[in-house]
Amino acid sequence: MASSLLKVAGLSRCALHTLPSVRALSLTVPVSQGVPRSLWKLGRLSHVAIAVPDLEKATALYRDVLGAQVSATVPLPEHGVYTVFVELGNTKLELLHPLGEKSPIAGFLQKNKAGGMHHICIEVDDINAAIVDLKEKKIRLLSPEPQIGAHGKPVMFLHPKDCDGVLVEIEQA
Repeated sequence: MASSLLKVAGLSRCALHTLPSVRALSLTVPVSQGVPRSLWKLGRLSHVAIAVPDLEKATALYRDVLGAQVSATVPLPEHGVYTVFVELGNTKLELLHPLGEKSPIAGFLQKNKAGGMHHICIEVDDINAAIVDLKEKKIRLLSPEPQIGAHGKPVMFLHPKDCDGVLVEIEQA
């Protein structure tokens, strides 16, 4: 049988000595053995937030030019922003515009006059477990406790210096 397989593969017995050896995985030991299971997990991408210098112009672009469904403008004074959500089917864009002088978006727009991506938001199935775990893993959080975000759910921002330069928001699914 082995010689038949070699003929089908077009190999001689001598060629076998030049092939790299193949190691089989043991099916009796789970691959994840030794890796602690997390009490929480990431879910879907909730939204990508874009800081915009002109909220009306940006809203018109997505609604009138690109044909997207957009929400009404919602002020969130506790976060210092106005928000508009652009529905994309599988996720959303969140357009952010400063609300007040102390808005973090005002500072972002001072450095980025044309606007740009501000953060990404990923859902988690248990935000409290995620926060405990992330603290243990030395990921800095931008507030001591979760806050209620634009969707009315608890959110927490992770320090961009601990997330490869990206401001990451986690949101309770």
